[in-house]
Amino acid sequence: MATSLSKEHVLELIDKNKGTRGSIIAILEDIQASCNYLPKETLQTVAAETGHPLVDLYGIATFYTSFSLEPRGEHLASVCTGTACHVRGAPGILGEFENTLQITPGQTTDDQSFTLTTVNCLGACALGPVAVIDGWYWRNAQKHDVSAIIEGHRDGDFSDNGTDPEEIIYLHALCPHCNRSLMTSEYKLDGHPMVQVVVSFERKHGWVRLSSVWGDHRIESEYDIPDNTLTNYFCPRCHA
Repeated sequence: MATSLSKEHVLELIDKNKGTRGSIIAILEDIQASCNYLPKETLQTVAAETGHPLVDLYGIATFYTSFSLEPRGEHLASVCTGTACHVRGAPGILGEFENTLQITPGQTTDDQSFTLTTVNCLGACALGPVAVIDGWYWRNAQKHDVSAIIEGHRDGDFSDNGTDPEEIIYLHALCPHCNRSLMTSEYKLDGHPMVQVVVSFERKHGWVRLSSVWGDHRIESEYDIPDNTLTNYFCPRCHA
């Protein structure tokens, strides 16, 4: 992983994502993938070249847990501490990660191999407690699995750790008011139904579809929605 990027490289990433929906997030994702974090100097270059205020870039970087403003370890381990996972034993799972790695959430091991974080919810409550390492979801995690999970990822081999990894979690969204599905099988992304709702903004009213893959920010919309626009969303069935 690079510790920073040259201005020429940053310009290439900006040009690569120019004109795409969510281009700023895509640019930051490419930088994160290259450096393993978002260097301050690189963010300053992105702000200057795209015209986006630096404070907005920092807002995005601190909102999404996939981004980091500090260098991360080679592997990222996240433990869900939301209510559903908490009552199913998440504190014990987190404690086992802390004891095994000898770090607390937000810290990185001395050998730069692991960074440990917590998240409030992963949208997989029925599978809790859930831990995620390098994008692999470990459902119904148990304390006695933690050491094997860590060593498996450290060695690049998770086949023998006695757990069932789920690399991708697909969400099924329901309207909280009428309890009817918000999924549309007519429109799919990577072969999976998308989430479709109604959006209104600036006197426009149309549809917007979102990926049903947890952590995937791709969207399709009837109208281009400018950055920093206040939007309202409605159920396409009950209009709540």
